[in-house]
Amino acid sequence: MQEIYRFIDDAIEADRQRYTDIADQIWDHPETRFEEFWSAEHLASTLESAGFTVTRNVGYIPNAFIASFGQGKPVIALLGEYDALAGLSQQAGCAQPTSVTPGENGHGCGHNLLGTTAFAAAIAVKKWLEQYGQGNTVRFYGCPGEEGGSGKTFMVREGVFDDVDAALTWHPEAFAGMFNTRTLANIQASWRFKGIAAHAANSPHLGRSALDAVTLMTTGTNFLNEHIIEKARVHYAITNSGGISPNVVQAQAEVLYLIRAPEMTDVQHIYDRVAKIAEGAALMTETTVECRFDKACSSYLPNRTLENAMYHALSHFGTPEWNSEELAFTKQIQATLPPTIGKTV
Repeated sequence: MQEIYRFIDDAIEADRQRYTDIADQIWDHPETRFEEFWSAEHLASTLESAGFTVTRNVGYIPNAFIASFGQGKPVIALLGEYDALAGLSQQAGCAQPTSVTPGENGHGCGHNLLGTTAFAAAIAVKKWLEQYGQGNTVRFYGCPGEEGGSGKTFMVREGVFDDVDAALTWHPEAFAGMFNTRTLANIQASWRFKGIAAHAANSPHLGRSALDAVTLMTTGTNFLNEHIIEKARVHYAITNSGGISPNVVQAQAEVLYLIRAPEMTDVQHIYDRVAKIAEGAALMTETTVECRFDKACSSYLPNRTLENAMYHALSHFGTPEWNSEELAFTKQIQATLPPTIGKTV
């Protein structure tokens, strides 16, 4: 194993600056879920140039791709994500919240690092296979739409993981370790209400407010929170408030819900109750409502065998060593945090 560890260390360090540059470039091109065309193509074409066979438009998703090297079993998948978040534009290297362009996208969850590190791992494994001729296959899966899109769910549906023996991923965190807990299953859906427009002063009695329906629905689900299991979460965002004119009864309004719970059966039960609340809101306001089911995914199932193997490998490399400049920058960031948030540096 020591030989493998030395090989990995040398392989990564040899191209450290290259990986840093790729992460910075993706940071500079923040794209939200299913819009990551520049980031996906940048990673795909770079892997192609490095000797991988690249298949684009995987699972009928234009910015999903697979870069493969080697042949035979086992087939190891390295999952790369590269989507940003809306409204989190941030200047690089600035400890204060300072947007590049106010209201624009930004990498608030570190997916510029996530995709790049999976890319680096794929390159390192390829070097190992080239040198030692092992009959294995390594694949980089370019996975768009992780932030609220569950892109991998659609890729699974199309069978692109069917012959994979193990799939590995990681995520930037405040610790170095194995993520061995279960995540929450979830359903995401939106409810669109349609009413009747009217002048809010001259003829309000003729109007049927879709915004009132959305307000009643969100009020109802807020009351529902007391009556669901403790680990469940119900989030919503009003995506269409019906316009900016208060003197017009809003004829259309829409709200997006994300429902989470440890088990899919719990999620389904809560979803059914939220749907009933939507129907009740429509009944109270004499509007109509349509539901658009967006996506759903189950919780992660821990794999203790792989976790133990990865833990022992990770333990060999230890925690990162930060230089004084990096530690000073961390303290600048910490100074901007509320006092209730723990400080570990």
